[in-house]
Amino acid sequence: MEFSWKRNLIVLWIGVFFCSTAYSISIPFIPLFLNTELGVERHLETWSGIAFGITFLASALISPYWGSLADKYGRKPMLMRSGFSLAALYFLTYFIHDPYLFLILRIFQGLLAGYVPAAIAMVATNTPEEKTGYALGIMATSGATGGIMGPLIGGIVSHSIGYRESFIFSGFVVLVAALIATFFAHEKNFNRSAPRSSVREDLKHAMENRTFLTLLILAGLATFSVMILEPLLTVYVLQLGASRSEASLQSGIVFSAVGIATLIAAPQWGKIGSRIGFSKVLFIGLLGGGIGNCLQFFVGHFAEFGALRFIYGLFFAGVYPAVNAMIVKVTEPSFRGRAFSLNQSATQFATMLGPVIGGVLGGIIPIRWVFVLNGVLLLTAAFLLRKQHMEEKLHAPSGT
Repeated sequence: MEFSWKRNLIVLWIGVFFCSTAYSISIPFIPLFLNTELGVERHLETWSGIAFGITFLASALISPYWGSLADKYGRKPMLMRSGFSLAALYFLTYFIHDPYLFLILRIFQGLLAGYVPAAIAMVATNTPEEKTGYALGIMATSGATGGIMGPLIGGIVSHSIGYRESFIFSGFVVLVAALIATFFAHEKNFNRSAPRSSVREDLKHAMENRTFLTLLILAGLATFSVMILEPLLTVYVLQLGASRSEASLQSGIVFSAVGIATLIAAPQWGKIGSRIGFSKVLFIGLLGGGIGNCLQFFVGHFAEFGALRFIYGLFFAGVYPAVNAMIVKVTEPSFRGRAFSLNQSATQFATMLGPVIGGVLGGIIPIRWVFVLNGVLLLTAAFLLRKQHMEEKLHAPSGT
């Protein structure tokens, strides 16, 4: 067992890394692909926004269904299904010359996704309880690493071989993730004789578990707080004095600061949570994230901004491992696949809404004040969490 869960952790970390990298390779140049390869000239911003958001909407709507299948047939089949399907869709994108067909493929990319929640559920279910926090903290670094490396690799690849060919490259990268899951991921003997629940039953079950429902809200809120700033960070870097010729490089450094902080801090928060309780870690993460956002109001130089984003990331890195570990504690093993798929639905909705609302707010009020609003939102969540005494609730029977 000792070897098995550690081996699984390494294998699934690598799989999620490749899957996240494949996704983030293509995201930065979607507007350029639409313009230069698909001929979109008018309303390019709208097309780009739809192409970005429609994938997350589709994924959010379908995730509960995949979670139900995961709890019925196992998480490994979901890893294989998602990995091979996404690879095929990336390969198909190479042949697309119509922007509407591109949007259809983006919809299917969302509908067939699910590698990451299946991997997290598999780690959570196949790891000894006392090691779960540590394992989930390690898993949190996988997506962060892919998110850092993907845009860098994508920039090099698209510059070297072209935008269209970059989708072929992404397809091969996610194909590696699928093959890793197929040949190296190991799942305990899975009971497939139990009847599969309906999505309606799963949602009802989730609504009855108030602690789990609170965690879904907090996960969505945390993701929203990150994504609301996505369309504003580069503009804010320019406002802080960066030259336009160097803005992309300096913005990339600022973007990567939080990811690097996550790599450093997330495993440590997993260990700390096992000792002091994950409710406390979640409170510290939300509190630090809220204060860190508010302080970004006062920066006067993009170097200060990058440094503060890094410090903010060190605290905020505790949020996702804490949420995932608490989901494990408040749900029964037979519901874990559905629990993490519902969690993905919450975060995907937030991923879709965040940039839209952030862009609107950035056009109405100074960007500095968006950081303050974001910080107040996280601070409110932190103090509501504290008030509800979630630590005591975790000792209640699962499903209550």
